[in-house]
Amino acid sequence: MAADSDESEVFEITDFTTASEWERFVSRVEEVLNDWKLTGNSASRLSPEKGSYTSGTWCEKSQDISFADFKFYITHHFLKDECEQDEGTDTPKEDVLPLAMQDLLCMNNDFPPRAHCLVRWYGLRDFVVISPGTNCEAIISESKCNLLLSSVSISLANCGCQVPMFVQIQQKWRRMYAGECQGPGVRTDFEIVQLRKVPSQYNHLSGLLDIFKSKIGCTLFPLPPVNIAIRFTYILQDWQQYSWPQQPPDFDTLLGGEVGGVEFGKLPFGACEEPISELHLATTWPHLTEGIVVDNDVYSDLDPLQAPHWSVRVKTTENPQCLLGDFLTEFFKLCCKKEFTEEVLGRGLTEEEGKENSDISSALSKLTEPTATVPITKLSVSNMVHTARKHIRRHRRIDESPLNTDVLNSVLLYLFPDAAVEKSSENMKSKTAQPNSSETEQDKNSDYNLFLQLKSAPSDSLTYRLALCVCLVNYNYGGLRAVAHLWQEFVLELRYRWENNYLIYGLAGGPPDLRCCLLHQKLQMLNCCIERKRARDEVRKTLEGSKDRERRVSGGSQNSRQAPESAASANTSQGKSWDSWSDSEDEFFECLSDQGEIEAPQTEGGKDVSKSKAEGRLHPYNNMTLLNSTEPLYVPVTQEPAPMTEDLLEEQSEVLAKLGTSAEGTHLRARMQSACLLSDMESFKAANPGCVLEDFVRWYSPRDYVEEEVVDEKGNTVVKGELSPRMKIPGNMWVEAWETARVTPARRQRRLFDDTKEAEKVLHYLAMQKPADVACHLLPCMIHAAILKLKEEESVEDIPSVKKSIQQTISQASKLLHPPNRDYKKLEDFINQLMVMEVAITRARSLKAKFSVSEDEKGEDTDELEKFVSSLLEEPEVAVIGAGQGPAGSIIHRLFINSQRAALLAPMDEDLGPDRKLAGRSSKVADFPPPAGREILLRTCVPRPAPYSKALPQRLFCVLMRDEFRLAGAFSTDTSFF
Repeated sequence: MAADSDESEVFEITDFTTASEWERFVSRVEEVLNDWKLTGNSASRLSPEKGSYTSGTWCEKSQDISFADFKFYITHHFLKDECEQDEGTDTPKEDVLPLAMQDLLCMNNDFPPRAHCLVRWYGLRDFVVISPGTNCEAIISESKCNLLLSSVSISLANCGCQVPMFVQIQQKWRRMYAGECQGPGVRTDFEIVQLRKVPSQYNHLSGLLDIFKSKIGCTLFPLPPVNIAIRFTYILQDWQQYSWPQQPPDFDTLLGGEVGGVEFGKLPFGACEEPISELHLATTWPHLTEGIVVDNDVYSDLDPLQAPHWSVRVKTTENPQCLLGDFLTEFFKLCCKKEFTEEVLGRGLTEEEGKENSDISSALSKLTEPTATVPITKLSVSNMVHTARKHIRRHRRIDESPLNTDVLNSVLLYLFPDAAVEKSSENMKSKTAQPNSSETEQDKNSDYNLFLQLKSAPSDSLTYRLALCVCLVNYNYGGLRAVAHLWQEFVLELRYRWENNYLIYGLAGGPPDLRCCLLHQKLQMLNCCIERKRARDEVRKTLEGSKDRERRVSGGSQNSRQAPESAASANTSQGKSWDSWSDSEDEFFECLSDQGEIEAPQTEGGKDVSKSKAEGRLHPYNNMTLLNSTEPLYVPVTQEPAPMTEDLLEEQSEVLAKLGTSAEGTHLRARMQSACLLSDMESFKAANPGCVLEDFVRWYSPRDYVEEEVVDEKGNTVVKGELSPRMKIPGNMWVEAWETARVTPARRQRRLFDDTKEAEKVLHYLAMQKPADVACHLLPCMIHAAILKLKEEESVEDIPSVKKSIQQTISQASKLLHPPNRDYKKLEDFINQLMVMEVAITRARSLKAKFSVSEDEKGEDTDELEKFVSSLLEEPEVAVIGAGQGPAGSIIHRLFINSQRAALLAPMDEDLGPDRKLAGRSSKVADFPPPAGREILLRTCVPRPAPYSKALPQRLFCVLMRDEFRLAGAFSTDTSFF
């Protein structure tokens, strides 16, 4: 029994030395202060320079701490530049005030425009704040506030920390803080009072001075002077006297009724509302004493025009509506649509077009069917648009069209300006090549070459203009249905041009440019097909004409027949090879060569048999001769390789990759890739009768023919050559191709590029595109156009920050637009960045208009105003040189006067005559409205609490607004002599 009782007594012993939750909280605060190295004296640091609170870098550290189950954040705010400047120089000195107490009296940073509220109220550059956690309730009860303050006081004393520490109390929106700062024998208490209304007795400087004096309770006489700093803030919100930010719509024009004066080929720009919502004028009296200025309930000396310092900040409209941003946003939304053209326009509107595009094989049958040649003189280019749309209008009334007929005609004539005047096909060809005539000059222009970085299209191309038109039609003329209608008409126009041999306007000649977007490559491919088809028709006409002349003239007039043929051939191809076919039943071939036709008459009169058999010669090759004869080696006329777009190249590479790595697959892949090689070998054999493979290699791949000097039997040094080792590998594809190659000139070979088939594939591809697909193809061009527009507008306003941002966005866009699978979320963010730059430019334009900065008037005042406006956009607050008497101050003064008179319906300065302006000054309308906010800062240094105590800094910051009255006081006491 005794043993049991002893065990129970031991079990019930309570350890009263265990730390309480409050002690753990104090200990945790001390740990954080030690970790952040905030212990010791830091008073040896220099006073902050003027403006350093604004230009310097503010940093903060934060940690979580808990009081029982209640979470707090403890955050250290400090001015980084100052801390790094004097790091490691803290040599403790006795009887030196803590850094925070010295900052209370510092006058270099009284009203920082951008800083923590405690920095503005107390002028501190280093402090710690303890605030409730995110989801925790506010500290409202007085007992909890006192408990936290006592915890702070103990932690500061135990650590020897001289950095002030604050506790956030009451609701967060009230911004109420209580804090303490401890030093050797001194302590500063930070207190705040916040009310909704300003008491009438404290609505002026004299009443606030009474509060300050009663609080410090100094019994000295005379009382040390109180240093006063005052700032009044006036708000200007009325901009009615300034013009609308956009030109009013012109309802008489075709494209009238739209804000911004939009026209085809140009993107709109600018805000539809005032981008600057408010202008805040702060008038400051930085150094006053109690007896200098009078401000009571009867009279005040604080006239804003007499204030020695003026500073201005602007408040911008949040997300103002801007035209370029709206256009881009709506265009981007179009990219995310999923409707097909049939769903948008209705099946009846596209069924007839579907019949034409449904069977490509019927179109390919035209290769073997004799076709009636349409005389060029009967083709009217001006009727292209109407003919292309004729079959649609059979089943649709004009008033049912998604796109207005006049607008559609204007768009198509803008896209195809060559359709405005009737021209022959030769004139059309020269007109088509016109946009590229100044290519060398444009290549020097970085803006023109911007499409290479963005993978879009040249700014003078059809694709670029199409993007602008689709964007405009989408925004102003019907959205998705109008875009589908425009695209349908566009494809019909392309088919009309293909069928009637009209080149597409605004496309560079040559094969598709793989540096451009896929849609631009498709249009270039179609143009290549039209060029080949035109060349065939021209050659056929030339051959038919020569046959007719042969019937009419005698056989002795061969020379007179040769000249027109040569001239016609030279005009069509200008020294390049081209393809065609012959309608003769005796011989059918696909490719013709103008050089081959020219060469034939020259060789007919030759005496050598080998020369008479040669066909398709271009010119001798570097004075070389054939290895097995003394005949010169001629460069043959060859077929041009088939042009390909990037999707065809990718498709071809996938097919080749699927063949695998087996011997059979490798062989098949080599045969598929050797079609062009085989064609060139046949052309070479035709141009060089009696040649061998070594002769072909010497011309086609000189590195594969190795020559070396050897000594023959007679002792002479001769050059002997042979094929490279790779050419001697058994089963080499070159050897096999050479053995199978026939002696066939290029003009009689099978075409490597079937332009009819490729053209129908392009037209079918375009016809099957959904409106969203079209928008995705054109998105790089739209971003390209938007960047060019931003650069154009920025060059007028000259904003360095925007210019830098544009350069950054170009590099960013090049990364976003090149991958095959675009990240549309990043693209949306990118468009938002473009909108931000547009807003910045419109704000600069608005401020320049308000401050009358124009290019016509140049002078010192204009330069000063330009600098002032640019500073307003870059800095949070800008000092006005000369205050109210300077050029900027005079304009600001006039703005307030006009705003006041507009509010009271009084006449403006501009409406008053010169003889009435002086009389107008004596009117009762005040120049400035009542100040929206008044800030009064009182400072002094007096002994407290006893007359024999040490003189310590005292500070009271007063904020008087319409719906707020705040007093933030810092009162220091001597804890050694009290």
